[in-house]
Amino acid sequence: MTTKAILPFDATHPGTLLLEEIKARGIKQRELAIELGVLPTFLNEIIKGKRAITADFAILLEEALETPAEFWMRFQSQYDIDKARLKEKNVRKIELLETWNIVKEYVPVKSFKKHGYIGTSLEEDISTIKDIYQVNSIDGLINTVAQHQAVAFYRKSDKLQIEKNNMLGWSKLAEYEASKIELAEFDFDTIDTLKKELQIIFFENKNVRNRTQSKLKEYGIKLVYIPRFEKAPVDGFSFWSGDNPVIALTLRHNRIDNFAFNIFHELGHIDLHLREEKERRFLDIVGAKNADKYEQQADNYAQKTLISENQWVDLVNNYIPLNDIRIYEFANKYGINPAIILGRACYEMNYYAIKSNIDKKLN
Repeated sequence: MTTKAILPFDATHPGTLLLEEIKARGIKQRELAIELGVLPTFLNEIIKGKRAITADFAILLEEALETPAEFWMRFQSQYDIDKARLKEKNVRKIELLETWNIVKEYVPVKSFKKHGYIGTSLEEDISTIKDIYQVNSIDGLINTVAQHQAVAFYRKSDKLQIEKNNMLGWSKLAEYEASKIELAEFDFDTIDTLKKELQIIFFENKNVRNRTQSKLKEYGIKLVYIPRFEKAPVDGFSFWSGDNPVIALTLRHNRIDNFAFNIFHELGHIDLHLREEKERRFLDIVGAKNADKYEQQADNYAQKTLISENQWVDLVNNYIPLNDIRIYEFANKYGINPAIILGRACYEMNYYAIKSNIDKKLN
């Protein structure tokens, strides 16, 4: 087994040791030069590290100072090796800096650093970025970004400012985190049962994040929570990873109705769209306008899963005008969280002005 050499902060020339030696002995440089039979300038250049100690000069030092010539040669050899290694280190550092300057043009490094994914050393950070983007080289990174720039794979928003590199970085991080999770294979036949069990979790609204993650895991679906990136206003992301579908959320809004809708929206993509087209990606932006048919279908799926058409007809026919008491009655009748009912009423019936004490907080 080889031992990695310890690289010093700086290379020490044997002339430094020679100076200390003659000072300790009280010898003047000129006197030593005469005794050695060399010019004082020659000796001074060695002491200042401008000349190397040769084998011939090492033998002269051995005679004059009674120190083995091998000692001086080993010192000179170590200096040469250290100097070469430091040079190599500096060249590598320059290469890393040049690479990092390229990376910063294509990757949201501030967001990755903010959330603790990078920030140790340039070499490790570059390696981490390659892992996240699933590439082997910087050229591969550039090509990956270019390919995604050419294709809009998310529903657009006219109001929000979006940075494409940040969106891609967020989605790549979601794929990276999902790739580290191993689950049993997913079975589409279990979705209806899963939806019922999720409804219970949302109705109870207790430790929802962890319970939802565990429940989806139990059914073979990976749920990852990815922190928000600047200028990347993502609600959710659904895609396929290995043998399992994935739902990624930012938890941008700490509301039970928003959380439940996003879960079922992404589950809608899985059930309706990823079943046959596993290569697709659905990245959804907050407040997106002009949603395509896939997003409309996923929205409709989530809406009807949270409150069925028959349940909604019952609400409209028997609980209008709405107030907190009637919302709670309806909620307990069907096992639906009251905040979810209030949220849909506000959206479809313009009940935003309703005075309500219903707690929407995600617990």
